[in-house]
Amino acid sequence: MSITYLHTMVRVKDLDKTIEFFKMLGLKERRRSENEKGRFTLVFLCPPDQDDGTADVELTYNWDGDEGLPSDSRHFGHLAYKVDDLYGLCQTLMDAGVTINRPPRDGHMAFVRSPDNVSVELLQAGEALPPEEPWASMENTGHW
Repeated sequence: MSITYLHTMVRVKDLDKTIEFFKMLGLKERRRSENEKGRFTLVFLCPPDQDDGTADVELTYNWDGDEGLPSDSRHFGHLAYKVDDLYGLCQTLMDAGVTINRPPRDGHMAFVRSPDNVSVELLQAGEALPPEEPWASMENTGHW
């Protein structure tokens, strides 16, 4: 038996706002499809160097809303991305109003949430960065 990873699907309430969030992380839109009959839009995002469909996040936007869905999307866990400059990305996100739920105190790992409350883990590529302020003394905010 063989199994191949395809993508992670996340339901979103505000497609434009969520796409903008993932673009700040460095992802790009790879493909989009509109389904008039089913009344939904699918947007596939990926890291720029992984546009072969092997590392996609599928954003599912239901045109008529998602009433009745859980308000906290934590039931699936989190998305994880390796990044070149953890401190720089966290600063960019914070400057854009994104809460850093678990700051990168150790220079290795941080957690943030998308506009739809999806937990996103950010991991420093290679060795951890040396501890640096304001991250080293920043407290957790909320949960991840």
